[in-house]
Amino acid sequence: MGVDGLTRLAQEALVLSLLVSLPVVGLAALVGLVVAVLQAATQIQDITLAHLPRLLVVAVALAVLGPWMGGQIAAFAAEVLRLG
Repeated sequence: MGVDGLTRLAQEALVLSLLVSLPVVGLAALVGLVVAVLQAATQIQDITLAHLPRLLVVAVALAVLGPWMGGQIAAFAAEVLRLG
């Protein structure tokens, strides 16, 4: 495999890492924004209130999206091993 093939695989790996992590990070950011707006509206500045909902949403998202994420990573690994 030449430099072009390795470059293509590296690019695919980076895109795959973004594709796999984006739903979880997006949900965490969305929940963080909602919690921040609620904290600003109610003037409750408790640090636990900011982190606990994000932690729960990320855990649920990983549980729900985990099989899809694993399948995408396994398919990429199989492609890399097939080419190598």
